[in-house]
Amino acid sequence: MADTADVIAEEIRRRTDDISSINRRIHSNPELAYEEHQAHDAFVSTLQSLGLTVTPHAYGLSTAFSADFGTGGRLIVFNAEYDALPGIGHACGHNLIASASFAAFLGAAAALRSSNQPGRVRLLGTPAEEGGGGKLKLIAAGAYRGAAASMMVHPGPSHGLAAPVRGVSFVRMLANVKVQVHFAGREAHAAIAPWDGVNALDAVCLSYNAVSMLRQQIRPHERIHGVFRAAGNRPNVTPADCTVEYYVRNATRAGAEALWARVRRCFEGAALATGCEMRVEPLNSYADVRPSRALCEAYVEAMPRGTVAMDEPADILAGSTDMGDVCYECPGFHGVFGIDTKEGEANHTKGFAAAAGTQDALDRALECGRGMALVAWRVLSDDAFAERVQKEWEDDMKLAAEGK
Repeated sequence: MADTADVIAEEIRRRTDDISSINRRIHSNPELAYEEHQAHDAFVSTLQSLGLTVTPHAYGLSTAFSADFGTGGRLIVFNAEYDALPGIGHACGHNLIASASFAAFLGAAAALRSSNQPGRVRLLGTPAEEGGGGKLKLIAAGAYRGAAASMMVHPGPSHGLAAPVRGVSFVRMLANVKVQVHFAGREAHAAIAPWDGVNALDAVCLSYNAVSMLRQQIRPHERIHGVFRAAGNRPNVTPADCTVEYYVRNATRAGAEALWARVRRCFEGAALATGCEMRVEPLNSYADVRPSRALCEAYVEAMPRGTVAMDEPADILAGSTDMGDVCYECPGFHGVFGIDTKEGEANHTKGFAAAAGTQDALDRALECGRGMALVAWRVLSDDAFAERVQKEWEDDMKLAAEGK
């Protein structure tokens, strides 16, 4: 492993300019879900210039790509995210996710090249994590089929970490059921004949208050939040078509579905009380992140001593991601590394977006890439370790099927 670690570190050092160029281009040109054409093209051209086999517009998605190296053996998939948020750019640091995965892929490919042993690594461009469910489409298209592991790291706030700790390895994230609920009533002149109307905004308000009351009776780790998407146009017209959008989260996919069933009754009751029709439109729902403990332990060992905690703080990144669905397809790793923001801002803020563009943040992403490459190499080269990873994942999937 010592020799391999040197090979990986040297390859990432040699390719730092290429990685840095990709990182800057993505950060300075934020693109929304399924519109990441510049990021896609930059990756494809760079990978081709390095002599790697690249499939642009991979798996039927115009802004996905796949770069593969190696033959036979086990397959490791590194996920490169690069979509941004409306109005606040790379406020979740997906440029850093892409950079870390790029570094890990290059490092692991170099290890395979120098060893001449069987094994495959894939850098997968995964668009539209921010609400678009890009990985769900990639899963359906077979991008992770047969993978021994899938890996990525995500930046988060460093203010919750105690030096010298800079990251957390075993990170659970919540499952998320996402829906739009449409209420349909009947228009009327609100002054001349209000009795002729069926007020869809009343249904929206009743359901909002019902959900607010339900929050008193849910568990501490559960979350319900929503917004009004359409709530009428003029005060003197009874609103006939109104829409709300809600996210319902729980620690497990089964738990999120069970909580959604309770939330749905709030909407059904409001529709019944107001005389409105109700229609539920499912959006991209994400499973809970169920990381491989074996991969996480190996990552702690691969990183500089004392810089990565196993699972503390447990809530360093408590949102949801489509990487959760990948964890149901194969053993997964979704570690978090901290970056420094000027005033302690966390993800999805302008302050975090600014910090994600700094050299220090990129340096930390590259360090994480080296760690992931070492873990990937262990899965590729160590049969006993790979068998442990697979067995633990199979056991965990049995627990997931039981809603645990």
